[in-house]
Amino acid sequence: MSLANPSQLLPLELVDKCIGSKIHIIMKNEKEIVGTLLGFDDFVNMVLEDVTEFETTPEGRRITKLERILLNGNNITMLIPGGEGPDA
Repeated sequence: MSLANPSQLLPLELVDKCIGSKIHIIMKNEKEIVGTLLGFDDFVNMVLEDVTEFETTPEGRRITKLERILLNGNNITMLIPGGEGPDA
């Protein structure tokens, strides 16, 4: 079966192309995460390293650095390949 548009990419194929690269993730809970994607599964649960977590709180923006995380795909709103995170 051939695709009508050969440049068409399925969502998981795009995520697969991001392995080893920086990715900016916007979560449902007002958090944003930037890190290097190491891997993912069919549920878009992700393993990231060199992670920076940006959280908006009533006191302002809180930034947390984490070495490695496992991210639950259910809580992801948007993925931005190559993204560097929210503007300061």
